[in-house]
Amino acid sequence: MEVDVTREQRAAVVAALRKSLTAGQVEVDVPLARLTTMRVGGPAEVLVTVATAADAVATAAIARAHDLPITVLGGGSNVLVADRGARGIVLRMHGGEVRAEGDDGVRADAGVTINGLVRWMVGRGLAGLESWAGTPGTVGGAICGNAHFQGRLISEHVREVRLLQPSGAVVDVPAADMAFGYDRSRLQHSGEVALSVVFDVAPGAAPEQLRLVARESLAFRKRTQPLHQASAGCIFQNPGPEAPVPDGVPRSAGALIDKAGLKGEQAGGAQVSPLHANFIVARPGATAADIRGLVERCRDAVHAGTGVRLEEEIVYLGDWADSSERHR
Repeated sequence: MEVDVTREQRAAVVAALRKSLTAGQVEVDVPLARLTTMRVGGPAEVLVTVATAADAVATAAIARAHDLPITVLGGGSNVLVADRGARGIVLRMHGGEVRAEGDDGVRADAGVTINGLVRWMVGRGLAGLESWAGTPGTVGGAICGNAHFQGRLISEHVREVRLLQPSGAVVDVPAADMAFGYDRSRLQHSGEVALSVVFDVAPGAAPEQLRLVARESLAFRKRTQPLHQASAGCIFQNPGPEAPVPDGVPRSAGALIDKAGLKGEQAGGAQVSPLHANFIVARPGATAADIRGLVERCRDAVHAGTGVRLEEEIVYLGDWADSSERHR
């Protein structure tokens, strides 16, 4: 829910944040477009960038004290920020540490990039996540959406997640209690924030062999995805086994959009990628409204032509007040 914040309230919140945080950065009216891979969207009313769990906890406490909503942002992939931006506090989890957790575990802070985590593990001969090289975004974002690649879910490698609950409590939750599913976790509806994650790893691997797997994974992404253009990643989930996919069409959102004749389609500055139809790319001058409108066209065209109702993988952040009624 969006709330109006007076100039005086915002000044008080900013002062409290700057006083309480040890290393976090507090800014006002910050364009979020430059912090997302889609490169569109309006400003954050208050942007707080933190690397540590302590600063994230302090930020959340101040938000509760001032009755302000928090919007959590990681690496900025898989999200579309409204043209009007986001009110209240945008908590950007950025950076942090990776450290060993026993002989067969690695704990990574939520703001660590997946690529950074892969590099850390590969360099130490720890196997498990090398095929995730090239995955955009952060550890926290990957856990929230349970990132997938070539039919595998990142939750398959998760031992436990340290969460900040809406009450302010910090708890360690085993993977079995995270309600993981395809593109799904409990974080999407619980109001909790991931602070760090413990991954299961296998020690004793040869770093060069792990690097080879990582390079092959990255090369596959470059061949099949428009990595050179601004996008949020895949827009839709692939249809489940119960969906009535037409004969001869792969159980793939991109294939269904292509069959609907929308590959390469444009709307304003948004375009369905000619390389991969489950990607929408932002061309110069694109707005968030252009992109969301094209998402709807793809969803509606696939449903009309095949009966398959595609579910969006992309997450909408910020103030969509003018259009939210028709999306929910």
